Amino acid sequence: MNYSDIAITAFAVAVMADLFLFKNSLLTRPAFWTSYAIILPFQFLTNWWLTSRNIVMYSPDAIVGLRIFSAPAEDLLFGFALLLGTMDMWEFWGRRGMQQDPRPNKKNKNEPSN
Repeated sequence: MNYSDIAITAFAVAVMADLFLFKNSLLTRPAFWTSYAIILPFQFLTNWWLTSRNIVMYSPDAIVGLRIFSAPAEDLLFGFALLLGTMDMWEFWGRRGMQQDPRPNKKNKNEPSN
């Protein structure tokens, strides 16, 4: 399995998980696309910096070859999958009341102290 296969699989799994496993449907929400629009320029900048200086190099056999701002298209798919997966898990666990503060004995600031 090469990088292209992994990126496409990650993208597909993230989309399917959003729609059918977590049932968040983040892909239908403007807030998700706004978040992605904020993150995407930084992803382009980071990818451009790393690849244009040969800090990160891709084997031509491992990628399709399509580059956007010096970044392989696979990086964009993988970054999209990471963002969508992270936001899906955040929504999923938040809806289930995941404890925000791991300290169980924390007192409420509004409660009078003894």
